[in-house]
Amino acid sequence: MRRFLDGLYSAVEFLAAVSLIGVLVSVLLSIVSRQLSFHISGLDAYAGYFMASAGFFALASTLRHGEHIRVTVLINALSPAGQRRLDIGSISVGLAVVASLAFFSSKLVLDSWMFNDISTSNDATPLWIPQLSMAAGNILFVIAFIDLLVARIRGEALMIDTQELQRNE
Repeated sequence: MRRFLDGLYSAVEFLAAVSLIGVLVSVLLSIVSRQLSFHISGLDAYAGYFMASAGFFALASTLRHGEHIRVTVLINALSPAGQRRLDIGSISVGLAVVASLAFFSSKLVLDSWMFNDISTSNDATPLWIPQLSMAAGNILFVIAFIDLLVARIRGEALMIDTQELQRNE
């Protein structure tokens, strides 16, 4: 299971990187098209879609690598058992928030598909297509939170380099 989840996190890291390349290509095409006096409709919208896609796809992997913002002032003042309890509580709250985000973003995709909602820009893109990356990213974020919660309940340490955190504070 660990190998599968690590592979899943690596796959979404790759999708986030591809999305960033999509942003780059969209912006460069927009610049070049303006310089050569022709117009490709929807490039600004596509750059935005790719940017959102990159952000949502990166969430799960970033959580798993311990790169999300973490306030360590209170945690460092607690005993190891207290730290574990606080971690389990905060991860549980985060899981509840992210699960609701995943539910409602998935519902948004379904609603956009059912009502044939399209972009208001010139490209008229069906909105369920770019919204799909948001829902998928949030669902993978839920999986990462569950993975982290199970690991913490089992007593495993978080994948955070505390020396690096102290150097950054």
